[in-house]
Amino acid sequence: MAISQITNKSITDATITAADMATGAVEGAMTTQLSGRRNIAYNGAMTVWQRGTSADTASTNDYMCDRWQIGHGGLDGNVDWDQETSSTPDGFGYALKVSTDASETSLDAGDYLRFRQKFEGQDLQQLQKGTSGAKSLTLSFWVKSSVASTYTAELFDEDNTRTIGKSYAISSADTWEFKTLTFEGDTTGALTNDNGSSLILTFWIDAGSTYTGGTFSTAWQANSNSERVYDTTGWLESTTPTFYITGVQLEVGSVATPFEHRSYGEELLACSRYFQRWGGDDIYVPFATGFTSSSSRGDFQIHAKTPMRAKPTFAYNSIVVTDVLTYSIGASAVTSPTNQSSVNGNYVYFTLNSSGATAYRPAFLLANNSTSSFISLDAEL
Repeated sequence: MAISQITNKSITDATITAADMATGAVEGAMTTQLSGRRNIAYNGAMTVWQRGTSADTASTNDYMCDRWQIGHGGLDGNVDWDQETSSTPDGFGYALKVSTDASETSLDAGDYLRFRQKFEGQDLQQLQKGTSGAKSLTLSFWVKSSVASTYTAELFDEDNTRTIGKSYAISSADTWEFKTLTFEGDTTGALTNDNGSSLILTFWIDAGSTYTGGTFSTAWQANSNSERVYDTTGWLESTTPTFYITGVQLEVGSVATPFEHRSYGEELLACSRYFQRWGGDDIYVPFATGFTSSSSRGDFQIHAKTPMRAKPTFAYNSIVVTDVLTYSIGASAVTSPTNQSSVNGNYVYFTLNSSGATAYRPAFLLANNSTSSFISLDAEL
């Protein structure tokens, strides 16, 4: 096959021979295939951590590094997550670490630990799911675990309640290993073309018989919880278990291509569609400007850094209001926020703990005397 024949096709469609390899045709095909944005997953190199770089006693459905959500149930110990920087695969500066502070004395049926990422349906129309031309997806990643066992990665179609799982073996404990899995295209069930959650990528660390009791299905099917996970891994019952991952790439086709490294700025901008946070870096940092609409109320417009997926939820910690002209009021914290949100930000007003403000004065909304002060906008799926 001539170089031009291959380079004008997807490498997943081309028949590549030894002669093609020798003539450099594969390199040309790869160059063509690698053009453009390939990785469907966000923050696959674990570079963006707007919520912080560690958490003890994480609640189920908390977010860790951006776009990655932890989930657990029925556990005896607490789940922790951390940013790992000291021991990562070559080419990666960060990894996500998941651990627990106590092992299970025995694994109950409903016990589980997993983390996942959700994707909007409008970003997945190229998969042609639900048609005869449905595309395969290939998942690749670097992984390390204190427990050598067989683990599960899963795709879950929320629009049609369908699922497919693939297993992978970690051969050596505490050793980085590279894995690739291919999920065949699904000719049943189209994904909704909107900004809602349509597809979920899940990494199962361990699970009880509620999820492992049936025959593990490696083909698309209507969801059956007992068939979602290959088997228990022993991770939750082990002593001080750890699980690390980075370099997650999910791409169209049946071939895993080299990881698509993006700049920190590009990854942060993409993640900001779902979550934005200000604060945590200094004290008395101004977050927004506004005005005092009465002696005990402050009104502020918070502008989103980039348009968000949907109307966001506003959250805050340890913030105060001060009069721009006289720098008074400021010792007073705020309570009872009322907000009206849009994809472009939030209009929010607070009741001031002190009623000494002068009405209709310009005002700052700012961090208190603490680096734990923040405001955030959340539009996660």
